[in-house]
Amino acid sequence: MHVRESALRHVRVIGLFSHRMPELPDVTVYMEHLDRLVRGEILRKVRLASPFVVRSVQPPIQNVEGRRLLAVTRLGKRLVFSFEENLFLVLHLMIAGRLKWKAPGAPIPRKLGLLALDFDAGTVLLTEASPKKRAWLRLVAGEDALIALDPGGLEPLGATREVFSARLRSENHTLKRALTDPTLFSGIGNAYSDEILHAAKLSPVALTSRLSDAEVARLHDATKKTLLDWTERLRLDAGEKFPEKVTAFRPEMAVHGKHGNPCPACATPVQRIVYADNETNYCPACQTGGKLLADRSLSRLLHGDWPKSLEEMEERKSSRRMPAVRPTGEPRSSRTRARPSRAPR
Repeated sequence: MHVRESALRHVRVIGLFSHRMPELPDVTVYMEHLDRLVRGEILRKVRLASPFVVRSVQPPIQNVEGRRLLAVTRLGKRLVFSFEENLFLVLHLMIAGRLKWKAPGAPIPRKLGLLALDFDAGTVLLTEASPKKRAWLRLVAGEDALIALDPGGLEPLGATREVFSARLRSENHTLKRALTDPTLFSGIGNAYSDEILHAAKLSPVALTSRLSDAEVARLHDATKKTLLDWTERLRLDAGEKFPEKVTAFRPEMAVHGKHGNPCPACATPVQRIVYADNETNYCPACQTGGKLLADRSLSRLLHGDWPKSLEEMEERKSSRRMPAVRPTGEPRSSRTRARPSRAPR
Protein backbone atom coordinates (compact mmCIF):
# COMPACT_ATOMS: atom_id res chain seq x y z
CA MET A 1 0.00 0.00 0.00
CA HIS A 2 2.82 2.39 0.88
CA VAL A 3 4.47 1.66 -2.49
CA ARG A 4 1.29 2.52 -4.39
CA GLU A 5 0.76 5.76 -2.49
CA SER A 6 4.38 6.72 -3.09
CA ALA A 7 4.03 6.09 -6.82
CA LEU A 8 0.88 8.19 -7.02
CA ARG A 9 2.59 11.05 -5.20
CA HIS A 10 5.47 10.78 -7.68
CA VAL A 11 3.04 11.07 -10.57
CA ARG A 12 1.51 14.21 -9.07
CA VAL A 13 4.95 15.78 -8.57
CA ILE A 14 5.87 15.17 -12.23
CA GLY A 15 2.68 16.90 -13.32
CA LEU A 16 3.41 19.92 -11.15
CA PHE A 17 6.95 20.52 -12.36
CA SER A 18 6.82 19.53 -16.02
CA HIS A 19 7.51 22.25 -18.58
CA ARG A 20 5.91 22.64 -21.96
CA MET A 21 8.29 22.91 -24.87
CA PRO A 22 7.59 25.85 -27.18
CA GLU A 23 5.88 24.35 -30.21
CA LEU A 24 4.81 25.58 -33.64
CA PRO A 25 2.39 28.33 -32.45
CA ASP A 26 4.82 29.65 -29.80
CA VAL A 27 7.85 29.54 -32.09
CA THR A 28 5.88 31.18 -34.91
CA VAL A 29 4.93 34.13 -32.70
CA TYR A 30 8.52 34.43 -31.43
CA MET A 31 9.69 34.40 -35.06
CA GLU A 32 7.25 37.09 -36.17
CA HIS A 33 8.20 39.47 -33.37
CA LEU A 34 11.94 38.93 -33.78
CA ASP A 35 11.71 39.44 -37.53
CA ARG A 36 9.81 42.68 -36.97
CA LEU A 37 12.24 43.95 -34.34
CA VAL A 38 15.67 43.05 -35.72
CA ARG A 39 15.39 42.33 -39.45
CA GLY A 40 17.95 44.53 -41.20
CA GLU A 41 19.83 45.19 -37.95
CA ILE A 42 23.51 44.40 -37.42
CA LEU A 43 24.36 41.90 -34.70
CA ARG A 44 26.92 43.80 -32.67
CA LYS A 45 27.88 41.11 -30.20
CA VAL A 46 27.08 37.63 -28.91
CA ARG A 47 27.49 37.50 -25.13
CA LEU A 48 27.68 34.08 -23.51
CA ALA A 49 26.89 33.43 -19.85
CA SER A 50 27.25 29.71 -20.46
CA PRO A 51 29.66 28.54 -23.19
CA PHE A 52 27.92 25.16 -23.22
CA VAL A 53 24.89 26.64 -24.96
CA VAL A 54 26.94 26.86 -28.19
CA ARG A 55 27.00 23.41 -29.78
CA SER A 56 29.07 24.21 -32.87
CA VAL A 57 32.78 24.86 -33.34
CA GLN A 58 33.17 25.91 -36.98
CA PRO A 59 32.66 28.63 -37.92
CA PRO A 60 33.43 30.36 -34.59
CA ILE A 61 30.44 32.08 -33.05
CA GLN A 62 32.23 35.44 -33.26
CA ASN A 63 32.07 35.23 -37.08
CA VAL A 64 28.44 36.32 -37.02
CA GLU A 65 29.20 39.55 -35.16
CA GLY A 66 29.07 42.62 -37.38
CA ARG A 67 26.77 40.88 -39.89
CA ARG A 68 23.40 42.20 -40.96
CA LEU A 69 20.35 40.07 -40.13
CA LEU A 70 18.37 39.32 -43.29
CA ALA A 71 15.43 37.39 -41.79
CA VAL A 72 14.19 35.29 -38.87
CA THR A 73 12.46 32.06 -39.91
CA ARG A 74 11.39 28.74 -38.39
CA LEU A 75 12.79 25.26 -38.94
CA GLY A 76 10.46 22.94 -37.03
CA LYS A 77 10.76 24.09 -33.41
CA ARG A 78 14.03 25.88 -34.18
CA LEU A 79 14.48 29.60 -34.83
CA VAL A 80 16.81 30.49 -37.70
CA PHE A 81 18.57 33.88 -37.84
CA SER A 82 19.80 34.33 -41.42
CA PHE A 83 22.77 36.68 -41.78
CA GLU A 84 24.87 38.06 -44.59
CA GLU A 85 27.60 35.86 -46.04
CA ASN A 86 25.29 32.82 -45.89
CA LEU A 87 25.62 32.43 -42.13
CA PHE A 88 22.78 30.93 -40.10
CA LEU A 89 22.38 31.12 -36.34
CA VAL A 90 20.07 28.28 -35.29
CA LEU A 91 18.44 28.36 -31.85
CA HIS A 92 16.53 25.48 -30.24
CA LEU A 93 14.70 26.42 -27.04
CA MET A 94 14.14 22.77 -26.12
CA ILE A 95 11.81 22.45 -23.09
CA ALA A 96 12.47 25.38 -20.77
CA GLY A 97 14.27 27.87 -23.01
CA ARG A 98 12.56 31.27 -23.29
CA LEU A 99 13.35 34.54 -25.07
CA LYS A 100 13.12 38.08 -23.75
CA TRP A 101 13.40 41.42 -25.56
CA LYS A 102 15.27 44.04 -23.54
CA ALA A 103 16.93 47.41 -23.95
CA PRO A 104 20.32 47.47 -25.77
CA GLY A 105 23.12 46.04 -23.63
CA ALA A 106 20.77 44.61 -21.00
CA PRO A 107 22.57 42.36 -18.49
CA ILE A 108 22.14 38.61 -18.70
CA PRO A 109 20.16 37.29 -15.69
CA ARG A 110 22.54 35.53 -13.30
CA LYS A 111 20.65 32.35 -12.50
CA LEU A 112 18.66 31.66 -15.65
CA GLY A 113 20.48 33.60 -18.37
CA LEU A 114 22.44 31.76 -21.06
CA LEU A 115 23.26 34.33 -23.73
CA ALA A 116 22.50 37.72 -25.24
CA LEU A 117 22.33 38.84 -28.85
CA ASP A 118 23.03 42.58 -28.98
CA PHE A 119 21.51 44.70 -31.74
CA ASP A 120 21.29 48.49 -31.88
CA ALA A 121 17.52 48.26 -31.48
CA GLY A 122 17.65 46.00 -28.44
CA THR A 123 18.96 42.80 -26.89
CA VAL A 124 17.56 39.30 -27.28
CA LEU A 125 18.10 37.31 -24.06
CA LEU A 126 17.92 33.53 -23.82
CA THR A 127 16.97 32.11 -20.42
CA GLU A 128 16.31 28.57 -19.28
CA ALA A 129 14.36 27.81 -16.09
CA SER A 130 15.65 24.28 -15.65
CA PRO A 131 18.69 22.68 -14.00
CA LYS A 132 19.08 20.58 -17.17
CA LYS A 133 20.48 23.08 -19.65
CA ARG A 134 19.22 21.68 -22.94
CA ALA A 135 18.67 24.80 -25.06
CA TRP A 136 21.32 25.17 -27.75
CA LEU A 137 22.72 27.52 -30.38
CA ARG A 138 24.59 26.56 -33.54
CA LEU A 139 26.25 28.71 -36.17
CA VAL A 140 26.47 27.09 -39.59
CA ALA A 141 27.68 28.31 -42.98
CA GLY A 142 25.74 27.52 -46.14
CA GLU A 143 22.25 26.21 -46.85
CA ASP A 144 23.41 22.59 -46.96
CA ALA A 145 24.62 22.84 -43.36
CA LEU A 146 21.31 24.43 -42.39
CA ILE A 147 19.29 21.67 -44.08
CA ALA A 148 21.33 19.09 -42.17
CA LEU A 149 19.79 20.45 -38.93
CA ASP A 150 16.26 19.84 -40.20
CA PRO A 151 14.78 16.65 -38.63
CA GLY A 152 12.72 16.21 -41.80
CA GLY A 153 9.22 16.43 -40.36
CA LEU A 154 6.32 17.41 -42.58
CA GLU A 155 5.01 20.94 -42.10
CA PRO A 156 1.41 20.17 -41.07
CA LEU A 157 -0.11 23.51 -42.03
CA GLY A 158 1.01 23.24 -45.64
CA ALA A 159 0.23 19.55 -46.14
CA THR A 160 -2.70 18.30 -48.17
CA ARG A 161 -4.84 15.53 -46.73
CA GLU A 162 -3.22 12.97 -49.04
CA VAL A 163 0.33 14.00 -48.11
CA PHE A 164 -0.58 14.12 -44.42
CA SER A 165 -2.13 10.64 -44.61
CA ALA A 166 0.90 9.18 -46.39
CA ARG A 167 3.28 10.56 -43.78
CA LEU A 168 1.08 9.45 -40.88
CA ARG A 169 0.88 5.89 -42.19
CA SER A 170 4.52 5.67 -43.25
CA GLU A 171 5.36 4.12 -39.86
CA ASN A 172 3.17 2.21 -37.42
CA HIS A 173 3.12 4.16 -34.16
CA THR A 174 0.57 5.37 -31.66
CA LEU A 175 -1.00 8.68 -32.68
CA LYS A 176 0.65 10.51 -29.79
CA ARG A 177 4.10 9.32 -30.82
CA ALA A 178 3.50 9.94 -34.51
CA LEU A 179 2.36 13.54 -34.03
CA THR A 180 5.26 14.38 -31.71
CA ASP A 181 7.97 12.66 -33.78
CA PRO A 182 9.95 15.52 -35.40
CA THR A 183 11.03 13.23 -38.25
CA LEU A 184 7.36 12.71 -39.15
CA PHE A 185 5.71 16.04 -38.36
CA SER A 186 7.26 19.41 -37.74
CA GLY A 187 6.57 21.63 -34.76
CA ILE A 188 4.06 19.50 -32.82
CA GLY A 189 4.90 18.55 -29.24
CA ASN A 190 3.31 17.28 -26.07
CA ALA A 191 0.79 20.06 -25.48
CA TYR A 192 -0.70 20.61 -28.90
CA SER A 193 -0.79 16.90 -29.71
CA ASP A 194 -3.15 16.49 -26.73
CA GLU A 195 -5.34 19.31 -28.02
CA ILE A 196 -5.30 17.97 -31.58
CA LEU A 197 -6.29 14.45 -30.56
CA HIS A 198 -9.08 15.74 -28.35
CA ALA A 199 -10.42 17.89 -31.20
CA ALA A 200 -10.26 14.87 -33.53
CA LYS A 201 -11.89 12.61 -30.89
CA LEU A 202 -9.13 10.03 -31.27
CA SER A 203 -7.28 7.96 -28.68
CA PRO A 204 -3.62 8.88 -28.13
CA VAL A 205 -2.72 5.18 -28.22
CA ALA A 206 -4.59 4.33 -31.43
CA LEU A 207 -2.21 2.85 -34.00
CA THR A 208 -1.68 4.80 -37.20
CA SER A 209 -1.96 1.63 -39.31
CA ARG A 210 -5.49 0.98 -38.02
CA LEU A 211 -7.05 4.37 -38.69
CA SER A 212 -9.86 4.60 -41.20
CA ASP A 213 -9.76 7.20 -43.96
CA ALA A 214 -12.46 9.14 -42.11
CA GLU A 215 -10.38 9.20 -38.93
CA VAL A 216 -7.30 10.38 -40.82
CA ALA A 217 -9.39 13.15 -42.39
CA ARG A 218 -10.62 14.19 -38.92
CA LEU A 219 -7.07 14.23 -37.60
CA HIS A 220 -5.81 16.29 -40.55
CA ASP A 221 -8.57 18.87 -40.08
CA ALA A 222 -8.07 19.00 -36.30
CA THR A 223 -4.30 19.43 -36.68
CA LYS A 224 -4.64 22.44 -38.96
CA LYS A 225 -7.45 24.05 -37.01
CA THR A 226 -5.79 23.58 -33.62
CA LEU A 227 -2.41 24.96 -34.71
CA LEU A 228 -3.92 27.90 -36.61
CA ASP A 229 -6.33 28.77 -33.80
CA TRP A 230 -3.61 28.71 -31.16
CA THR A 231 -1.18 30.70 -33.27
CA GLU A 232 -3.83 33.40 -33.64
CA ARG A 233 -4.61 33.29 -29.91
CA LEU A 234 -0.95 33.78 -29.05
CA ARG A 235 -0.67 36.64 -31.54
CA LEU A 236 -3.63 38.39 -29.94
CA ASP A 237 -2.31 37.66 -26.46
CA ALA A 238 1.07 39.27 -27.23
CA GLY A 239 -0.27 42.14 -29.31
CA GLU A 240 2.54 44.56 -30.11
CA LYS A 241 4.55 43.45 -27.09
CA PHE A 242 7.20 40.75 -27.26
CA PRO A 243 5.61 37.44 -26.14
CA GLU A 244 6.32 36.82 -22.46
CA LYS A 245 3.63 34.27 -21.58
CA VAL A 246 5.09 31.08 -23.05
CA THR A 247 3.85 29.04 -20.10
CA ALA A 248 3.63 25.37 -19.19
CA PHE A 249 -0.16 25.21 -19.49
CA ARG A 250 -2.88 27.58 -20.66
CA PRO A 251 -6.30 27.81 -19.03
CA GLU A 252 -8.05 27.86 -22.42
CA MET A 253 -6.72 24.42 -23.36
CA ALA A 254 -9.28 21.63 -23.52
CA VAL A 255 -7.33 18.74 -21.97
CA HIS A 256 -3.60 19.45 -21.75
CA GLY A 257 -2.67 20.04 -18.13
CA LYS A 258 -6.32 19.64 -17.11
CA HIS A 259 -6.13 16.32 -15.25
CA GLY A 260 -9.25 15.91 -13.11
CA ASN A 261 -11.01 18.92 -14.62
CA PRO A 262 -14.20 18.48 -16.65
CA CYS A 263 -13.84 18.03 -20.39
CA PRO A 264 -15.28 21.16 -22.07
CA ALA A 265 -17.17 18.96 -24.54
CA CYS A 266 -18.83 16.43 -22.20
CA ALA A 267 -17.83 17.31 -18.60
CA THR A 268 -16.10 13.93 -18.06
CA PRO A 269 -12.99 14.29 -15.83
CA VAL A 270 -9.83 14.54 -17.93
CA GLN A 271 -7.39 11.67 -17.40
CA ARG A 272 -3.67 11.32 -18.05
CA ILE A 273 -0.79 8.94 -18.68
CA VAL A 274 2.51 9.95 -17.09
CA TYR A 275 5.84 8.90 -18.59
CA ALA A 276 9.35 10.26 -18.08
CA ASP A 277 8.99 14.07 -17.77
CA ASN A 278 5.80 14.30 -19.82
CA GLU A 279 2.17 13.40 -19.62
CA THR A 280 -0.61 12.68 -22.08
CA ASN A 281 -3.99 14.16 -21.27
CA TYR A 282 -7.25 12.89 -22.77
CA CYS A 283 -10.99 12.61 -22.25
CA PRO A 284 -12.13 8.97 -21.88
CA ALA A 285 -15.67 9.72 -23.03
CA CYS A 286 -14.67 11.71 -26.14
CA GLN A 287 -11.57 9.77 -27.17
CA THR A 288 -11.41 6.22 -25.82
CA GLY A 289 -15.00 5.06 -25.54
CA GLY A 290 -14.94 5.42 -21.75
CA LYS A 291 -11.86 3.23 -21.31
CA LEU A 292 -9.07 4.36 -18.99
CA LEU A 293 -5.64 4.09 -20.58
CA ALA A 294 -3.17 2.35 -18.31
CA ASP A 295 -0.23 4.39 -17.12
CA ARG A 296 2.84 2.27 -17.91
CA SER A 297 4.66 2.69 -14.63
CA LEU A 298 1.54 2.39 -12.48
CA SER A 299 0.24 -0.54 -14.51
CA ARG A 300 3.40 -2.48 -13.76
CA LEU A 301 3.13 -1.50 -10.11
CA LEU A 302 -0.57 -2.21 -9.63
CA HIS A 303 -0.80 -5.17 -12.03
CA GLY A 304 -4.46 -6.28 -12.13
CA ASP A 305 -5.61 -3.46 -9.83
CA TRP A 306 -5.60 -0.85 -12.60
CA PRO A 307 -9.24 0.28 -13.19
CA LYS A 308 -10.60 -0.24 -16.67
CA SER A 309 -13.22 2.52 -16.61
CA LEU A 310 -14.13 5.75 -14.83
CA GLU A 311 -16.98 3.95 -13.08
CA GLU A 312 -14.58 1.38 -11.63
CA MET A 313 -12.19 4.12 -10.54
CA GLU A 314 -14.99 6.00 -8.78
CA GLU A 315 -16.15 2.80 -7.06
CA ARG A 316 -12.64 2.22 -5.72
CA LYS A 317 -12.40 5.81 -4.50
CA SER A 318 -15.74 5.44 -2.73
CA SER A 319 -14.73 2.17 -1.09
CA ARG A 320 -11.52 3.76 0.20
CA ARG A 321 -13.51 6.62 1.73
CA MET A 322 -15.98 4.31 3.51
CA PRO A 323 -14.97 3.34 7.07
CA ALA A 324 -14.47 -0.34 7.68
CA VAL A 325 -17.24 -1.98 9.79
CA ARG A 326 -16.16 -4.67 12.23
CA PRO A 327 -18.58 -7.39 13.36
CA THR A 328 -19.31 -7.31 17.09
CA GLY A 329 -16.65 -9.06 19.10
CA GLU A 330 -14.10 -9.14 16.26
CA PRO A 331 -10.62 -8.06 17.34
CA ARG A 332 -9.24 -4.84 15.86
CA SER A 333 -6.60 -6.69 13.91
CA SER A 334 -5.90 -10.27 13.10
CA ARG A 335 -2.31 -9.48 13.92
CA THR A 336 -3.18 -8.31 17.45
CA ARG A 337 -1.74 -10.69 19.98
CA ALA A 338 -3.03 -11.20 23.48
CA ARG A 339 -0.67 -9.81 26.05
CA PRO A 340 0.64 -12.44 28.46
CA SER A 341 -0.74 -11.97 31.94
CA ARG A 342 1.73 -10.91 34.55
CA ALA A 343 2.44 -13.31 37.32
CA PRO A 344 1.37 -11.98 40.68
CA ARG A 345 4.21 -10.68 42.79
